[in-house]
Amino acid sequence: MLLPPRILLVDDHSLFRCGLRMVLSAAIPDLEVSEAASLEEAMLAPIDPALVLLDIQLHGLNGLEGIALFKRKWPQAAVVMLSSEASPQKVRLAMERGAAAFVSKADPADKILGVIAQVRRGLPAGRDAFPAQAPGTEAGGQDDQAPLLTPRQSEVLDLMCQGLSNKVIGRRLSLSENTVRGHVQAVLAALQVSSRSEAGFAARQRGIVA
Repeated sequence: MLLPPRILLVDDHSLFRCGLRMVLSAAIPDLEVSEAASLEEAMLAPIDPALVLLDIQLHGLNGLEGIALFKRKWPQAAVVMLSSEASPQKVRLAMERGAAAFVSKADPADKILGVIAQVRRGLPAGRDAFPAQAPGTEAGGQDDQAPLLTPRQSEVLDLMCQGLSNKVIGRRLSLSENTVRGHVQAVLAALQVSSRSEAGFAARQRGIVA
């Protein structure tokens, strides 16, 4: 079944967004696309996307942290990661967090379109869409049950467990309150809980915090 042609394009480089939008519009009939320069802006998108094209390097919360947010708001949407460099660690994290594919911004337009077409059809994007799968991500690997938190999210979780508010956490970590709020949402999604108290309980149960 082909995903509807509703795409959310999230990248903080306006020229890249414009160029990719033109490529997509020429290749996908009846395309409906919305653009955003940040995760905060993306969460207010006027469309219900079937596919999210998400840059890793964003101001504030980065794309890897955003996967959980998108999966929580739009569970059926497929996420394709965009990056100017594909380190094994970033590819592994993207795969673990539910990305459908990982493509380089330097790839030719036809390759990017090919990956998008496969994802829209619900087909495996192929190993070249995940250019450098890291060891330890195979089924049954030792990290299968590990919570998918970045170092910054772990810091926020630790301060959450101390009962600190978003405002105080922001002061401690030199972050804006909106950025902290995004990290908190990502932590809740990663731990599959719905409140700060549940997050604290789950984190202690798993030995993430003391």
